[in-house]
Amino acid sequence: MEKSKMRSDRKIIILAILFAPVFLLAGCSSSQQPADLAVEPVPFERQQNDAIAKRFQEPDPEGPTVVESAMKLSGEYARLTQEAAELRRQNEDFIAKNRQLSDQTASLDAQLKQAQQELAEANSLLIEMRVELNDWKADILGFRNEMRNAETAQLETLLRILKVLGGQVATESASAKNTGTVGSAIASSNMPDRP
Repeated sequence: MEKSKMRSDRKIIILAILFAPVFLLAGCSSSQQPADLAVEPVPFERQQNDAIAKRFQEPDPEGPTVVESAMKLSGEYARLTQEAAELRRQNEDFIAKNRQLSDQTASLDAQLKQAQQELAEANSLLIEMRVELNDWKADILGFRNEMRNAETAQLETLLRILKVLGGQVATESASAKNTGTVGSAIASSNMPDRP
């Protein structure tokens, strides 16, 4: 930036040196002319001076002025500041919701672990109960077979007693004895042969 400033300063100095004789000649010619002449070279010199002065001046921007640009930029800055504040507020809301959800997730994880543990315990308890139920069922079936065997032994003993007492017993097949009921055996044994 300093180099460009130095170059522009050099150009100005060179132009001043070149135009200095023109100004001096114009000054000499105006002093030599009598005062009563009606020709005025001043407007021509002014035009020349104005052209030279305009050459070194920056052209006026056709766009907005500096004040308008500053006002526009300050308005944009205010709008962007409000947007930034809104985004910060939304970010803080999201952070708060994230913390709340992480706390909720932690409590739900604890509940899930507890529920899984209870489910595992209930599952093992159900397995134990099923084993016990199967054992009980086997015991009941075994007891039923024992009851049948005991009833069969009782019927056989009852038949022997009836035969000893002199009662006549109708003979049935062996399978009917084993599966027959006590009532049918008693009904058949209640008919003794009497002379």
